[in-house]
Amino acid sequence: MARIRTIKPEAFSSESLAAVSITAERTFFGLLTQADDHGRFRDQSAVIAGLLWSLRPEHGPIEVEDDLTQLAGNELICRYEGEDGKRYLHIVTFSKHQKVNRPSGVRHPNCPYHDGGRGPLTSPLAQGGLREASVHHQAPAPELARTPHAASANLISAGQNGFTEPSVQRQGEAREPTPSPHGPDLGPRIMDLGSPLGGASAPTPSQTVTAQQMVGEYAAACGKRPPESVLGHVGREIKKLLREGIDPEHVRAGVERMRVKSLHPSLLPSLVNEAMNPPQATAGARRAPQPYTNPVDAEAAYGGQL
Repeated sequence: MARIRTIKPEAFSSESLAAVSITAERTFFGLLTQADDHGRFRDQSAVIAGLLWSLRPEHGPIEVEDDLTQLAGNELICRYEGEDGKRYLHIVTFSKHQKVNRPSGVRHPNCPYHDGGRGPLTSPLAQGGLREASVHHQAPAPELARTPHAASANLISAGQNGFTEPSVQRQGEAREPTPSPHGPDLGPRIMDLGSPLGGASAPTPSQTVTAQQMVGEYAAACGKRPPESVLGHVGREIKKLLREGIDPEHVRAGVERMRVKSLHPSLLPSLVNEAMNPPQATAGARRAPQPYTNPVDAEAAYGGQL
């Protein structure tokens, strides 16, 4: 159930909120009304989109997932997995800015990074939205749990069992952020598609075409770099088309037509369809009218009827 919350005037001059997009900021304010009395809520992009963006169908689960990624990257929310195996999010500064007179009981599991006494660590979900069954399912190695530093490294690298042990230690110590997510339905993401860290399991070149790559090609082909809002819109449209299984070459052809004609990104699906199914002349098409000319031999042409 949504709740009445307060927004302080300082929120509109917050540097953290200024670092995210306008839609991400709106999603953040909406989360304040949906979170429980401890600032926690289920981390479900589709549900959040239905609650906060129901009258804005152009801003669906994919766009909300991008909003949550931005908020987590700027430490406005913390995304984590509860002991029940479900994903949750926690508004980091909720207790500082929201005063609840009679808070209800605990509705969602505590945030292990802010409510568990471990300090404000950056959770793995905040760095790229790791999916379910990624944290708390791998028991920490005894040698990693002996020191606080090793325990922190184990927390950061939890769920990355696709790497060998040395790579886990290096990634935990360097705190390298994982690549940005591609969408809510790609399943567990240990690495970005096309990442050079895959070793023997790296995808083949035919699977390395990404929306980010195509947006880079589009921006490079333009005379001057388009605004970020345009590039973001182009990226979202390309993502949707690739997710449908459309040949990347057809998508590229549509992007090129959009660039040459300076069309709005929302027309990209139509341009891709035009590239996939070019118009063809039908056999029964009407011939263009021919201008009338007087015959050279009028008697032969009209059979002597004149």
